[in-house]
Amino acid sequence: MAAVAETRVFLEVRRRLQSALLVVGEPKDAGLLMDISITPSSLQMKTPEGCTEIGLPAEVRLVPSSCRGLQYVPGDGLHLRLQAQAEFNTKPISMFNPSSRAQGCCTFYCQSCGEVIIRDRKLLRVLPLPSENWGALVGEWCCHPDPFANKPLHPQVNDCFIGDSFFLVNLRSDLWQPRPEVAPAKMSCVSSDTHFKLKPKANTKVICKRCKVMLGETMSSETIKFYMTEIMIQPSERNFPVIPRSQFVQSVIAQCLVELSSARSTFRFSIQGHDGKAYVLLWLLNSDSLVIESLGSSKSITKFPLLEDTSKADSSSAWNAVKVLYQPCITSRNEKLVSSWDNDISVHSLTLPSATCLELLLILSRNNATLPLTLRCMNSFQVAFLKM
Repeated sequence: MAAVAETRVFLEVRRRLQSALLVVGEPKDAGLLMDISITPSSLQMKTPEGCTEIGLPAEVRLVPSSCRGLQYVPGDGLHLRLQAQAEFNTKPISMFNPSSRAQGCCTFYCQSCGEVIIRDRKLLRVLPLPSENWGALVGEWCCHPDPFANKPLHPQVNDCFIGDSFFLVNLRSDLWQPRPEVAPAKMSCVSSDTHFKLKPKANTKVICKRCKVMLGETMSSETIKFYMTEIMIQPSERNFPVIPRSQFVQSVIAQCLVELSSARSTFRFSIQGHDGKAYVLLWLLNSDSLVIESLGSSKSITKFPLLEDTSKADSSSAWNAVKVLYQPCITSRNEKLVSSWDNDISVHSLTLPSATCLELLLILSRNNATLPLTLRCMNSFQVAFLKM
């Protein structure tokens, strides 16, 4: 049998709308005729050189008779919309669920290398922190002086406070406990009215002893802020789960966006580094997408390697994803837009280690490059999916 022509397929299913966008790319040999058949559970592309069949995950069902909006886009392929069903629980695993942490002993790991940061910590209280403007709200509502003025919220030994993108933990001083490393102090130039002088500058960065990745920052002599993108918290009886770095960063940030958009009705986010610089602007479009993408190169295809855990040979389920618009802000790009968003109270800022901000930007750019050409931009923004 002749070699099967490679055909690219992109499918986005919107669960709430019960609709799907299907893009079938041109065969590698653009001169070949193609016959496309759609069934509820599969897509079939026939050319004179052979037949490629793509089996959909069991949770996804298409309605072939509902096809509409059929059009051919040069360089992209065939675009069409149709009804779809995705009948399974779509609620993401919440990172802000206190009951999932406040039971038994937990171990804190560096996500990058698996180094133990805090071992066997009993968390009796896992509490969400109020918004960053809570102090101003107290002042508005209290008829007496603010009782919380100049009193930061610091956790006790068995507490874990959860912020938008970080955990606050009390790092007790038991000698047997593993401890992260605090970066050495730096010298900074301090000005006065009459002279300049060198003064030690406190370096609050907390880094992993093994891989030297920044894990968080010291907030006080006993309190450390660990960024969610750098730390994994697991019950002590479980082993460290090996998760690809890109997959972990996408999942954490996607869940942060979903939680914040639901709790605060905000959909625009400025991702800032710990150095205070904006690295990327994100606009959350929707959080109910299932994305399936496959490059057909075999007679029968049932796996989607860009979206699945390839270590699970029997896996055939699509991945939940959030759809975002983004604009890079590095090297002084989009300065006017950054300034406009900084002054907009509807924009929420998320702070992450600067290196992780660059990782996120790389993930978004790589994701954008895998989309069909006509789906990569919307107005002046670029489009990407973050897998949950």
